[in-house]
Amino acid sequence: MKAIHPILICTLFCSMFCGGQTVQDLINQVDINRLELTLNEFSGEQSTVVDGNTVTILNRQQANNELAGDYLVEQFEALDNITVLEQTFNSNGRNIIATQLGKTNPDNIYIVCAHYDTVADYCADDNATGTVAVLEIARILSQQCVDNTIVYALWDEEEIGLLGSQFYANQAASNGDNILAVLNMDMVGYDGDAPGEPGDNEFDIDYRDIAGSVAMKDDIISVLNTYTFDLSVIEVNPGTTASDHARFWAQGFTALLVGESWETDDETPFYHSSGDRVATLDLPYYREMIKLVTAYMATKASLIAVDNTVTQTPSLLTSNQSSASYQWYDCNTNSPISGATNQSFSPSVNGVYAVEITSGTCIERSACIVFDTLGLDAFSEDELQVYPNPVKAKLSIETAFGNQALAINLYDVSGKLLLNTTTSEGLTTLNVKDFPEGIYFLNIKSSEKTGTYKIVKE
Repeated sequence: MKAIHPILICTLFCSMFCGGQTVQDLINQVDINRLELTLNEFSGEQSTVVDGNTVTILNRQQANNELAGDYLVEQFEALDNITVLEQTFNSNGRNIIATQLGKTNPDNIYIVCAHYDTVADYCADDNATGTVAVLEIARILSQQCVDNTIVYALWDEEEIGLLGSQFYANQAASNGDNILAVLNMDMVGYDGDAPGEPGDNEFDIDYRDIAGSVAMKDDIISVLNTYTFDLSVIEVNPGTTASDHARFWAQGFTALLVGESWETDDETPFYHSSGDRVATLDLPYYREMIKLVTAYMATKASLIAVDNTVTQTPSLLTSNQSSASYQWYDCNTNSPISGATNQSFSPSVNGVYAVEITSGTCIERSACIVFDTLGLDAFSEDELQVYPNPVKAKLSIETAFGNQALAINLYDVSGKLLLNTTTSEGLTTLNVKDFPEGIYFLNIKSSEKTGTYKIVKE
């Protein structure tokens, strides 16, 4: 297969990396590698950094989870457009609440939530999966301006009586909060089929005929049928009351639970034990679950039409949003670039850049863009080809010239560098067999030319 023209792909590469304005664009940003890393950190499989110290979060039982709570606060505080509240409700209990205020209807509230406490060490599925899902959804949606308010809530003391969610729901009812829907995620990462292999990929929606919960269930199924997910829904009515959504039912709010399929006896066999480890999870299934909830929350929050994508040429970066105010940033220092306030920006040096867009009351920033093409021409189709595309295992890079060093970098759709190597061979083969299915971008650069190619992994 012939390589796609590099200049065209340069634009596609940037548009994918810089975050989109459609629900599908946001679904595409759910990052399985980031999910796996955060799961490992939060469940104690590997160390992490909290308050500048290297620590291991091995246990999150309610009397011993201050470190876990601090980790969650730092994760939320690193995001744009988020206000974080630590809601203490007894001597040990602490909910972590992050709010993204709606620009048009701030009193219209949609909650996506999970509990973060446990009964044993590790407890990856119950409920690091739900907690990390909320973090990932917040990471993606916080980059967007929305009409309605989103609350990202992480409850404490679920395991000893749903105490954190009970406190919040009771307070919300007393305050007359206009909560339109509560989507609770509890145990969303286990599927009995071999991880990554075709299977039923069933999940439960637990609901009851309380407030608008039936209509909420229908809305989620509508989202499931609108976009492409490798999931099959099991409707459970009357749904379980053994998780945090039930505390909202008790106060007359619309709410439901999504999770792996207990209804078909396909829940983790390591429930409530230290055998509940990341290695037992089906991460591709888990990613599909998060994609679905991301799509639902983005639909209900209602995206404001500000385009935070950027078009890139070998010498210029251009914001795709017109009629706005602009400020370009150096991502390496997270500092504004003096005088770079036009829609287009021509870097004087190679680097990593982003643009902050202000349109009315809405402020959005693009993802950071690797700009390393300054002074370089593009490879022609006769000079370099990448094949097969789509690829299953082996990706070939063939050049019409020899003895010229090439730097090869492979990125996922979020811009994360997955592979880098150098070669002087006329034919180079990359092994991508173990990478998840999806879209990737391959950047190839010599001392004189460059090209970026969209790769589809099957």
